[in-house]
Amino acid sequence: MAIATTRHRGPLMALFAAGALSQLGNAITTIAMPLIVLQTTGSAWATGLAGTAATAPLLLGGVLGGVVVDRLGFRRASIIADIASGLTIAAVPVLLAVDALPFWLLLVLVFFSNLLDAPGRAARASQLPELTVLAGLSLEKSTAIDATVSRMSMMLGAAAAGGLVALVGAGPTLLATAVLFAGAVIVTVLFVPVIALEPVDAAQEDTGLGWRGITAGIRFVWTTPLARAIVGLLIITNLLDIAAFSVLNPIAASTYSPDGAAYGAMTAVFAGGALIGAALSPLIPARWPRRMIIVVLFTIVGPGIFWLMALRPPLPILLVGMAAAGLLAGPLNPILNTALLRVIPATIRARALGALSTGVAAGMPVGTLLAGAGVDLLGLTTAYVVGGVAYLVTIIVLGSGRRWRSIDAVR
Repeated sequence: MAIATTRHRGPLMALFAAGALSQLGNAITTIAMPLIVLQTTGSAWATGLAGTAATAPLLLGGVLGGVVVDRLGFRRASIIADIASGLTIAAVPVLLAVDALPFWLLLVLVFFSNLLDAPGRAARASQLPELTVLAGLSLEKSTAIDATVSRMSMMLGAAAAGGLVALVGAGPTLLATAVLFAGAVIVTVLFVPVIALEPVDAAQEDTGLGWRGITAGIRFVWTTPLARAIVGLLIITNLLDIAAFSVLNPIAASTYSPDGAAYGAMTAVFAGGALIGAALSPLIPARWPRRMIIVVLFTIVGPGIFWLMALRPPLPILLVGMAAAGLLAGPLNPILNTALLRVIPATIRARALGALSTGVAAGMPVGTLLAGAGVDLLGLTTAYVVGGVAYLVTIIVLGSGRRWRSIDAVR
């Protein structure tokens, strides 16, 4: 794409707005859908099965959906993803209202409502580099805005879901999410332009639907040292993060308040700190080595949370520590995303981002299982200590080496 001679920030702002609407819809759905399953089945087992139906397509869509996105075009693919999500979500309360929603059909709708989520996010993220150039901004600033919008949408969506479910019920709440997806489609159609990518050699393109086309993103990640280093680090750190936030922290929070208020406060202050940290990340001086920033922030945030929780300090001190950890964690995603968007070829961008997100998410189920087993075998405090040590070892081993040197070269 030719470099813009004048600044035109409207398309980039529209991309952020469409992303915010889509993520608000996803956040509300995450809260409302399990409640519908419980209302219709009364079964915790069925709710867990619906959760599997919601998460499994994220992995499938991340790997296979990217090639479709690259073939269709980023803008068109994001529109199709939002339409599909909106229609499948809207079908749930409509069928529920006429008593025509058996459990098997609910599972099918849950599956397909999430199938295009990962490709849709990859399609929207793939538009960032070119629209950033058009807007006359730095990629660091646009990825920081993107991360801030994402975190804010998830926070607002979760809060809105609680209020809507209490006010009108889970079924009508899902209709609200369909409206949000429709809004995302309208904003994209009206204000986000089609991106014309620069042509590449046919040998480098790999845009077919055959095996080479489907695996182009995976092969890029595997053969690119920086991308491989980032994925390797994030697989283990995300595994440990999900173990802490989904299993260990709720157990520890119950010792402060059995009603769950402490856990909610811990999660909220961390998320708020991360939101501020992401927003402030463009203020990090450009001359500071990004590799060193990543290592320092990961070292403080990761092991720090585990060992702070192992000490079980008074709740006010704990909340201050969680807020500080969130603040320091906020810049990590913008820094890493900026580096990745600069090294991934445009013609396989969606496939590479899909492969990255799938690989990063793949370890999360393992993390929850290990955390549960660790508490049973070692006790909560020891599990936190071991988790912190594992985090530190991961950073030392996977956060070092020559493969990381190019992260400053691509700025």
